[in-house]
Amino acid sequence: MNRTALTTIAPHIFRKRLLIEGFFRIEVTHDALLNYFQRITQDLGLRTYGDPIIHKTSGEGQALNEGFDGFVPLIDSGIYVAAWVNPRFMSTIIYTCGEFDEDRAVAVVQDFFELSEHQAAIF
Repeated sequence: MNRTALTTIAPHIFRKRLLIEGFFRIEVTHDALLNYFQRITQDLGLRTYGDPIIHKTSGEGQALNEGFDGFVPLIDSGIYVAAWVNPRFMSTIIYTCGEFDEDRAVAVVQDFFELSEHQAAIF
């Protein structure tokens, strides 16, 4: 996992960002993403303060970009996910002002989406 610092600004404010991207094998749907948010927050012990918001592109753009994106607010920040259904590619970022187990997070995402190939970076 890449652990290169992104910036040196505001070192007194703790922030942790984990980006995970990969090619998925599951069928990504609105309900699947709801289940993803439930699982990732539960498995990492992250607390939400609102319901997830999930959008489907519904033919608004290029066929290659068809898919979903979603966000769930965390008490300590939020989690975003994007899924391109045609190339079967996903990208998620966990952004928090608190600690979480990044190796566990990668394992959960890899397992949930049944990733055939993935990369992760923490910054």
